[in-house]
Formats: sequence, C-alpha cells, structure tokens
Amino acid sequence: MMGTLYEGSGRLRTAAVDTGPPGPGELQIAVAYCGLCGTDLHIVHGDMDARVRTPLVFGHEASGTVAAVGAGVQGWTAGDPLTVMPLIWDGTCSACLAGHQHICQNLVFVGIDSPGALQQRWNVPASIAVPLPDDLDLRTAALVEPAAVAVHDVRRSGLHVGDHAVVLGGGPIGVLIACVAREAGAHVMVAEIDESRRALVAALGFEVRDPAGTDLTAEVTSWTGGVGADVVFEVSGAAAAARATTALARVRGTIVVVAIHTAAREIDLQRVFWRELRLLGARVYQRSDFERAIEMLRRGVLPVPALISGVVPLSETATAVEDLSAGRAMKILVDVAGEGRA
Repeated sequence: MMGTLYEGSGRLRTAAVDTGPPGPGELQIAVAYCGLCGTDLHIVHGDMDARVRTPLVFGHEASGTVAAVGAGVQGWTAGDPLTVMPLIWDGTCSACLAGHQHICQNLVFVGIDSPGALQQRWNVPASIAVPLPDDLDLRTAALVEPAAVAVHDVRRSGLHVGDHAVVLGGGPIGVLIACVAREAGAHVMVAEIDESRRALVAALGFEVRDPAGTDLTAEVTSWTGGVGADVVFEVSGAAAAARATTALARVRGTIVVVAIHTAAREIDLQRVFWRELRLLGARVYQRSDFERAIEMLRRGVLPVPALISGVVPLSETATAVEDLSAGRAMKILVDVAGEGRA
C-alpha cells in the first residue's frame, strides 16, 4: 500500500507503507479521499518540525470505507462508509473532566501527532470513526472535517438570526463559516484580499470587500447602519486582520479567533474595554459539530463544487501542496485510493 510521508525540512515522498492489520479496538480504513488544509501546509513548510515525528504520514480531512475490523470493535462491518474526527484525548486532565475533551491538555491530533490519512490503509481507534450516510458521496464527505470546524466556530460565537457577521479571510474555512452563518440566519460579509477568491465569494451571494483597497471599518459601519458587526471571525491569520477586528465589532460584539497565528499579534485592548467586546478562541470541534456538518453536506447547503479546485493522485501530493501554498487553488483533494475518480 502507498502513502505520502513528510520527512522533515520541507521534504515529501510517496512510497510503500506497511500499515499492518488493525489492533484491538481499531478500524482499518480504505481511504478514498483526503483534503489538504492550512495545517498540512504548516507541516510541509517545516513550521511544525519541533512537534511532528518524521517520517510522518500526515492528513486528517478523510473519507473512506471500513477495510477491516479489529478485535473487540462492534457496530462496524467491512464496506461501511465513514470519516474520522481526528482527536484523541486522555480523559483525565482538567479540560476533559470539565467536558471539554476536544481541547484536552494532552490532545493527540491524528495526522500531526500520529499517522494520518494520506495512505491507502489507515488504522485508527474505532472511537474516533464517524459513520457516513450511504447517500453522501465520499468526495463530498472529505469536507466533513473542515465543515465541522466552521460549524464549531459559528456555534461558539453565539450568532443569532438577523445578526451581522464579518468573516476576515475568504479561504475554504472562511467560506464555510460564511455559509454556516448564513444558514443560521445571519447577514454575512467576507473580507478577502485575493481577487479570484473575492469573485468566488461574490458568486455565492455574499457581500464581499477588499480590505487592502477600501476602508473596511467604514464599509462595515455603513453596512450595519452605523452599529458595527455582531460577530467578527478572524480566519486569515494576518496581523492586519487581527488589528482590524476590534474596530469592526459593535458594542458588546464578539470576536472569534479561528486562524492559527504563528506569532503574537497587536490588538486594541482599549477598544475591547471601551465596547465591552468578547474575544473568543475557537479550536477544532466536537462530535455534534461533525454530525451537523454531515447533515449540511447531505442537504447540499455547503458549496462543495466551488471549494474543490481539483483532485490529484497520491503521487502528486507535493504538487498540490505547491499550488495551495502559491494561492493557485482553494481546496485540493488527494485521491488516495488511486482509482482516478476525479
């Protein structure tokens, strides 16, 4: 069986990998598709070399079917379609005991801290497998994990029907957040510097602005009738966007930090004080977010065709990473099974 491995210092290699049979309590997955995301780019760029153990099979946005069932696993049979919520928690830390297992203090993120989905056979604990409905195609199902991120972010924000939400960043997660927020009844504006992404967002029916070419604060103030946004989602990871958040939010508005900021950012705490703003972090997801994401994808609420720029075979993972890094694609799926289903 083949897999793509990160070997450190920005090097990728596609080669034979020996998965072995599933152990007790495990499922072996025949991986169909694996989406590539910003975290994967951080890995390949070497930003996470201090964390990952190489060689690492990475990837965590997966869909597939059960290939084999390990001892003691019940409720699964070969051929069942599934995805994976790639979080393993210890169940004993203070976060877990408080019911926040998804942000366990000793969290293992599968595909970063342990082998991931860019391999044709993948053994995972059955506890992190999530069943898929038979009528959800596996290509679409590869977007369950990023869609669950968006569901969690919007749920955490406390967004209400009729609220005005501003999404800073029109990449895949930003677009998904915009769609989930609209489905929740909000008015949504997306700010994005890339022209092609702005065109995609506009085609999906959203208000869209170029933060580099306009006064975004003035635009949001006008759009909200002088009030400001109820919720601001910072999804871009840019320093300028982080600085802008407090100027965009209304009195007692909410700022949700979604992006991974790899450096400390400047933020106007005077504005946070003066307007009694809420500043929230939103990290990964919970099981209910996965279930909601599956339901939304099944109903066709989320714009899968617009988000998927292409599908490549496993051997072209490195090229896909280059295209994503250069901004030449929105979302690329790897056809791990190699059956040419693009």
